[in-house]
Amino acid sequence: MPPSAAVLERQRACRRNGLRRWCWRLIPLLAGFLVLLPVAVIISSWSDSQFVVWRHLYDTQLLELLANTLILLVGVGVGVTVLGVSLAWLATICDFPGRRYCEWALMLPLAIPTYVLAFVVLGQWDYMGPLQLLLRHWWPDFRVDVRNPLTVIAIMTGVLYPYVYMLARSAFVTQGSDVVEASRVLGLNVWQTFFRVSLPMARPAIVAGLSLSLMETLADFGAVSVFNFNTFTTAIYKSWFGLFNLQAAAQLASLLLLFVVMALLAERGARNNGRDEQGRRPQHHFRIKLQGARRYLAAAYCWSVVLFCFALPVLQLLLWAVQQYALEFDRRYWQLLQHTVLLGACSAVIVVTITLLMLFAQRGYGNRLTQGAITVAGMGYALPGSVLAVGVVLCFGYLDRQWLVPLQQWLGGGTAPVLMGGLVGLLLAYLVRFLAVALGPVQSSIERVRPSIPEAARSLGCSQWRLLFRIYLPMLRPGILTALLLVLVDVMKEMPATLLLRPFGWDTLAVRIFEMTAEGEWQRAAIPALTLVLVGLLPVVVVIRRAR
Repeated sequence: MPPSAAVLERQRACRRNGLRRWCWRLIPLLAGFLVLLPVAVIISSWSDSQFVVWRHLYDTQLLELLANTLILLVGVGVGVTVLGVSLAWLATICDFPGRRYCEWALMLPLAIPTYVLAFVVLGQWDYMGPLQLLLRHWWPDFRVDVRNPLTVIAIMTGVLYPYVYMLARSAFVTQGSDVVEASRVLGLNVWQTFFRVSLPMARPAIVAGLSLSLMETLADFGAVSVFNFNTFTTAIYKSWFGLFNLQAAAQLASLLLLFVVMALLAERGARNNGRDEQGRRPQHHFRIKLQGARRYLAAAYCWSVVLFCFALPVLQLLLWAVQQYALEFDRRYWQLLQHTVLLGACSAVIVVTITLLMLFAQRGYGNRLTQGAITVAGMGYALPGSVLAVGVVLCFGYLDRQWLVPLQQWLGGGTAPVLMGGLVGLLLAYLVRFLAVALGPVQSSIERVRPSIPEAARSLGCSQWRLLFRIYLPMLRPGILTALLLVLVDVMKEMPATLLLRPFGWDTLAVRIFEMTAEGEWQRAAIPALTLVLVGLLPVVVVIRRAR
């Protein structure tokens, strides 16, 4: 007996629903695939032996690269931990003059890129810099060499400590005063309470901030290049543009990727071993009122960090910008600003759109596979820009050689590469690296949407696209705007991927800073650097408002 029309209609509806379900699930799967593709291409580069190049690297600088990378990781790790945790404890637990304003001012150094602070310090303290000339005027025999690993570590610590500070501060605020009061009743003093109670409870948050700082340290190219401090990022650049050997650059990138994986595994193990026993909301909190000289020492310590890591560098940039105003503030500056904003805006729209579609697919048709794909997509931020650049170039070069150029010839076109040398590769690198930046704000907003709201809309006949545009988008507007702002600023400050993948004539403010600092023209890099600092203040203000 043939099935009835109603049965056939239900079967077609089931097939349409199944097809729609897999189409939506395909979006996070493709995003996860885009993150894994550069990694797979870089690992596959070991199939091409580069014995001569590796012999040269081993004889010249391979051991130096390993030693410098380890020194930088250990030094910055210790520095950001000590500085971030101590500042968070003082600003949260203790009471001293100016604490209310200092608590938020300590986040301001996050707006300064590491390469900007690096060339400012070098311009001030180099042998012919103004500070050394002034000191030699008073003491003729005064000499100090700032081109050393300790200066690089201090600069990166001064920029990256806010990651630890923000998360440690949030942990200390959340702990409340009950635990501290109980420890004081049991006979513990202030220092014993900090080391035996508050610090172990805040360890997961501290480790999370430390891992972010170490990821930024491994990915840094600008600061180490300013000081000629050879690490894997500088070696990748030299192998690519110095030796013109992309395979060797890819193999060096794979070693840098190994450091990233080790850091991620260490962070995961440390967080799993730590017990996060703090509550979700801030508890009733009291502050320890410092007395006598201690209160002024605490204020001097906190404000000196703001002074040396933010106020003085910005003041120096302003002085240089005023001196170079007539020379640098010209048509070329506006072209650089246009390229920078255009790349940032396009990348922000692409990244946030794909993030929104991924999370919407997970909310409506999610399973373990889509959840795993979104987790993989969020790991792209751990990939340094130089690693992504090498992977993208190798992948696009292969596609051009094997598929697109022959297809173009078959259609009667030329032999010019289709993907290489264009904006597609650069936008893809931005997408892979900054998906994680957009995931946080959008995901936190979409979790606040109660499941009953979309269910009620579906019961009224609302389709998936109407549900997305009429229900989710208005409710997710704050998170979407925050994600757009964060991605925009991160793309504008990104140096390695932009430097390696930009098309001819598409220089940005970050590239201009690299070119000027490579020639020792610190003053001429001031206006582009000051522009990036002012732009970088926007997400810092957003973070401060959220923290309040």
